[in-house]
Amino acid sequence: MKLVFATGNKGKLREAREILGPSFDVLSPADLGIHEDVAETGATIKENSIIKAEAFGALSGLDCFADDTGLEVDALGGAPGVHAARYAVDVALRDGAPLPADHDFSANIDTLLRELSKHPGEPRTARFRSVVTLRLGGEMYFFEGTLEGHIAHERSGFGGFGYDPVFIADEYPGCSVAELPEEVKNAISHRGKALRAMARWLQERE
Repeated sequence: MKLVFATGNKGKLREAREILGPSFDVLSPADLGIHEDVAETGATIKENSIIKAEAFGALSGLDCFADDTGLEVDALGGAPGVHAARYAVDVALRDGAPLPADHDFSANIDTLLRELSKHPGEPRTARFRSVVTLRLGGEMYFFEGTLEGHIAHERSGFGGFGYDPVFIADEYPGCSVAELPEEVKNAISHRGKALRAMARWLQERE
């Protein structure tokens, strides 16, 4: 089955291909010569995943799925949430500080650790939440996955992407997600759980 994954992130694309397996021909927009940017203007991660699935499904003319992920940190009232990819920019705008580059995850991590330092003694519990929207035959279907854990006080590890160097999953409390082998991360990840749910649903339809 041919599906477009509405992402330009090579790490996400590799993860999706590994999880969905050989029964699915997972293509990126770039594989089809599509290089348009789609503004993620949704107020929730579900809305953003819908926007991307609709846009790249229409551009490609193929069945398409898209994900969006938020990081919810309890001590920060659920922030950065849907704005995880631009958290440093949002905080800089709030504080009147110089703006970092958008989607700069090194700056995002620095900002997260700095904001958490303002809440000493509070639990650093957090979770990644992903919503995958599948646009199939013009209809929308939704799959969700979460990964519970907490935020470390400093970075460790060089694998993964995003906030992985400071996220400690409950299943593996001795290391950051960035230190886990890729197959282990895929087995527990929020996006992996959502993608496996989608894959099971698709296989049951066959």
